[in-house]
Amino acid sequence: MTTLPFPALHASHSGVWLADADGVRELSRGAAIRAAADTPVILLNAPLVGQRLGHPELSGLDLLELYAFLFPARFIVPTPAGIARACALPVPASDGEIAAMLRATAIALLDLAGGDWSEREGAWTAAQSLARARWPWAPVVGPRLTKPATAERWLFSKLPEWDEAAPRPAPRTVQVDEDAVLTRLHALTGAGAEIRAGQRSFATTVAQAFAPRAMRDTPNMVMAEAGTGIGKTLGYLAPASLWAERAGGAVWVSTFTKALQRQLGHEGARLFPDAAERKARIVTRKGRENYVCLLNLEDALQGGFAGRAAILAQLVARWAAYTADGDMIGGDLPGWLPQLFRRNGSTALTDRRGECVYAGCPHYRKCFIERAARASADADIVIANHALVMVNAARGREATTRPTRYVFDEGHHLFEAADSMFGVALSGAETIEVRRWIMGPEGSGRGRRRGLAARLSDVASYDEQGGIAIGEAVDAARALPADGWIGRVLEGQPFGPIEHLLAAVRGLVFARDESGGVDAGYGLETELAEPDPALIEAAAAAAVALDALLRPLVVLGRRLEAVLSDAPDWLDGQARARIEGAVASLGWRADMVGAWSALVARIGGPADPDFVDWLAVERYEGREFDIGIHRRWLDPTRPFADAVLKPAHGVLITSATLRAGGDWDVADARVGAPHLIRPPLHFEAQSPFDYAGQAQVLIVTDIKRGDLPALANAYARLIVASGGGALGLFTAIRRLRGVHARIADRLAREGLTLLAQHVDPIDTGTLVDIFRDDPASSLIGTDALRDGVDVPGRSLRLVVMEGVPWPKPSVLHAARRLANGGKDYDDRLVRARLAQAFGRLIRRADDHGAFVLLSSACPTRLLTAFPAGTPIRRVTLDEAVEISRGLAIAATLGQESRETA
Repeated sequence: MTTLPFPALHASHSGVWLADADGVRELSRGAAIRAAADTPVILLNAPLVGQRLGHPELSGLDLLELYAFLFPARFIVPTPAGIARACALPVPASDGEIAAMLRATAIALLDLAGGDWSEREGAWTAAQSLARARWPWAPVVGPRLTKPATAERWLFSKLPEWDEAAPRPAPRTVQVDEDAVLTRLHALTGAGAEIRAGQRSFATTVAQAFAPRAMRDTPNMVMAEAGTGIGKTLGYLAPASLWAERAGGAVWVSTFTKALQRQLGHEGARLFPDAAERKARIVTRKGRENYVCLLNLEDALQGGFAGRAAILAQLVARWAAYTADGDMIGGDLPGWLPQLFRRNGSTALTDRRGECVYAGCPHYRKCFIERAARASADADIVIANHALVMVNAARGREATTRPTRYVFDEGHHLFEAADSMFGVALSGAETIEVRRWIMGPEGSGRGRRRGLAARLSDVASYDEQGGIAIGEAVDAARALPADGWIGRVLEGQPFGPIEHLLAAVRGLVFARDESGGVDAGYGLETELAEPDPALIEAAAAAAVALDALLRPLVVLGRRLEAVLSDAPDWLDGQARARIEGAVASLGWRADMVGAWSALVARIGGPADPDFVDWLAVERYEGREFDIGIHRRWLDPTRPFADAVLKPAHGVLITSATLRAGGDWDVADARVGAPHLIRPPLHFEAQSPFDYAGQAQVLIVTDIKRGDLPALANAYARLIVASGGGALGLFTAIRRLRGVHARIADRLAREGLTLLAQHVDPIDTGTLVDIFRDDPASSLIGTDALRDGVDVPGRSLRLVVMEGVPWPKPSVLHAARRLANGGKDYDDRLVRARLAQAFGRLIRRADDHGAFVLLSSACPTRLLTAFPAGTPIRRVTLDEAVEISRGLAIAATLGQESRETA
């Protein structure tokens, strides 16, 4: 067995322990930092340990890095219990036992490295590169790996190539009948499953979305509110899969959260038990920025990255050789891996700047993005997200394979997604990205990034007018902000017309700030109304600069289309694909610059009643990081209806909280239904859960608003009473951090772990995984957790909200509030948020728990957000603590009953 000279260090909120060959001893935080500085120590999640020791730059031999090297693309909960189970070691019973377990884990993993395992191929080659990058594990791991007798297939030689195929024929016109839907549903749920009337009614009703369309621009649209527990996922997969099978077309199932995307992927096993068939017929699609870019990765491996980023690149390369789909964000790349490197370099491994050269890339035939696009063209079910659906509809390249049948799950988020997609922002961050896209690296910039001239050099040599347009675009781009723009603006030394515009924006925002210095760490904004002369003058110069940029971009797009039409000898299949990609990318950028021009032209002129315009200075913890002019549609479902709904033949929009205590007129307006000729079909199925017996809503009346110590005490007492298993929701990051700082150590002394979004250096998805895995843990966070958490069972038995989630009083919200009923509009938003938060609590028929709202001023009119029959009580904190303790006991008994059964 391997022996290790290195000690192992474990730190939690309750203490610090060091284990070596002589045993385990408890240390002070200072002594632990000195020990880690004197000799390499074995750690589990170095950034987290460093944060708990108050030494963020702490480093050592991180077991998670070793695990990622040995087992790329394998899921693991990054906790002591998670890695112990993965290595078939006993789970430590207390914090004091963890350090010794970490040493034992390291020995077990190193022993495995000396043998044979399924991901061995490529490990020796990667270890040599990691040694050159000074990976701390390399001197220990390298000697245990046997050099292969023949050259290893690794990454670029290992990845398969995709094949071109003929375009898929248009879907056949078919009718999905009710009996066939119920038969398919029965097959999906299983022969022994309980027959649920609500699910059957849901399935047969939503099947009408797959009927043949009767009129142009008028889809068959069904809106279905299906309460938690109905089984709506299988309810709509039954008719969707049946239509796809009979019609030979694809149904796009769109979600808002990555959690639901993963759940849909798992449910696919019911449709297609064979893994190979499932991979071909169910495809997950995400935006380009989610996938590893092989060209960027190659650049990083060949010296484009240095230091710790170079180590991350090698570990990502190990993963890329084994990944199922190349998805770095929410796929099978461990979410905790980039966090170990403080995200140093991870974003540069994806295509976030729209610089893809398509067929001009040497890895084009192996590209994960292109493979997913081609796979989705022949799939039955495409699992996507709201943003991607809207992007594809508005400016997608895949015009011949555009879907005609959609299922929008989590449909209550469509308004939010459309608002983001169809908005415009002329800001420093946005404009500098366009400059970089056009001009490429400037000064001492290095890497593979190329400007327009380099990417289209062959076009410039073939088409004189195209070459002139490229040159004019590059010259015009010099008017956009360059590196260091924010510093120049803050110092009063802007350069160029756009920086001068941003400086004028900043001046007017601060002049009209009415906060009086309150919340100085947060952003400022003001309406774009009655602009001062400085802003009007700067806008006029900016408009000239933007027009000078827009014209050559439009000309270049036309010249590229002419090249495609001319089809010169050098225009082979790969060159054509590259130029087609450039045309699409140019169109996107030209649309963006055109929208900026329209926005600037608005300054000093009459307002457009369809839009809301405002000026903003973005700040984080007192530091300014962006300045801009913003425009949003007053009703963003208008462009959504035009781009997505009207061209579709069938649309299902469903959610457990589609109406959220309101009426169908409100729900229709939030998804764009009023912009269609024919109204949608409405369906409602109540949740089968016994909310009266399984849950309680407790409104705590004795916590004073703004009293942070009292708020922290309430959270601590409730979590202790529940024995963990609590989800805490906050409307402000600052209060979240304040509560965490006050109660984390206190809970640790009770043996309860507190996880915190925006505090722990762990991504949100991994925090939820840890929370789900440990019933004694609790998790606090903000809005992302209100919808992104699906934790059935005892791990979640208490939801605590810090107060009524009123909308933030922004310029945009004020305009929409005025246009949509004033106070009633606010109430609708609050009811939706309360309903979504309550929906985290009861996920199964045997779940029990309490929903606690720490607000003495919760209006009764908002309480229709909760399911009918749910007990709602106004109580003191003492009473809430006792009730929570009793419900936690019921949840424990329910878990024990399930385990016995």
